[in-house]
This record gives sequence, structure tokens and C-alpha cells, in this order.
Amino acid sequence: MPEDIAVSKFREYLRINTEQPTPDYYGCQKFLYALADELGIARTSYEAVAGKPIVIMTIPGSDPSLPSLMLYSHTDVVPTFRDHWTYDPYSAHKDDQGRIYARGAQDMKCVGSQYFEAIRRHFGRGKKQFKRTIHLVWGPDEEIGGHDGMEKFIETEDFKKLNLGFTLDEGLASENGVSQGIEFGKGKIY
Repeated sequence: MPEDIAVSKFREYLRINTEQPTPDYYGCQKFLYALADELGIARTSYEAVAGKPIVIMTIPGSDPSLPSLMLYSHTDVVPTFRDHWTYDPYSAHKDDQGRIYARGAQDMKCVGSQYFEAIRRHFGRGKKQFKRTIHLVWGPDEEIGGHDGMEKFIETEDFKKLNLGFTLDEGLASENGVSQGIEFGKGKIY
């Protein structure tokens, strides 16, 4: 049985080594641009600091006057100590029970992948538009404080033009189904 595209793309994302202190942000950007291109989603990037791109995918809403929705995730991951891993942390090994082992599988490449795959499924049902504009935003350097990424980005006109009304950020996977974190409004999101 072939692997579901959502799982295949998630594993591909996990294989990109975005480990601090030397994340492959441009490899990640290339991957994310290819995802957007698969579905015909407009994409761009913004660099408040050279070498640390924020990738922005935008799906225009049918009513652009309404405040938009931002689905935010970060692309960087914390360092690994490979001698403590059963499998290479960038192999995205999947065992015979379907468990995937990789750095970033929980924090937070899973969330960005879930956002994107929900959009893919929505589009697959023939629906290509929402009432509100949706921005999928993928930021750098969260694991080291977000000072060169979102902290600088939210002070720009480019950020203000997103016209955000609601943001989801770092709602990590949960064993009991309870959300771990949601942030609202136009305030700081890091």
C-alpha cells in the first residue's frame, strides 16, 4: 500500500536539517516553495536578517476586507545528540507500526505539515477559496528566541499588510487532544 502523500511530504520535510545553530533554511525554503507550487498557492519570503527567510504562502479570500488568518510554524529545530538516537534524526525513519522518528517531528514540523495538508485536502474537495485570506507562515530561529525572524518581521509594513485577525501558533500534538497553545489578535506571536 503506498504511503499517504501527507506522510511522504512530512517525512521529506523532516529530512531537511534545520538544526540550530546552522539550519539549512534555504533547503527548507526550496521545499516549502515546491509545496506551494504543487497546489498553485502564491508564495514569497521575507528576510529581516540575511540568511533567515520567513516563507509566506497566501490563499486570497473571497472577502479581502476581512482580517486574515495566519497559520504559523517555525522551521528550525533544537540540536540533536546523535548518540541518544536509535535512528538518524534526519532519516525520518518509519517503523513497521507507522511511528516516525526524526528531529522536528513534534516541535514543530508536524504542525506546519498539518496546516498544509489540511489545505491540500480542502483543495482536493474542489474548494480553492475561503471567505478570509489565509497565510501559512514558516519562520526561522524560534528555537533561539525568534529575534532575527518574527520579532523583526512584526515591525514591518509587510507584516502589517497581512491584515491579521487571528493566528494559530505552536499548538503542539497532544496525547489528550487539548491544545497546547493558541495566540490571538495582532499582538506579538513569538
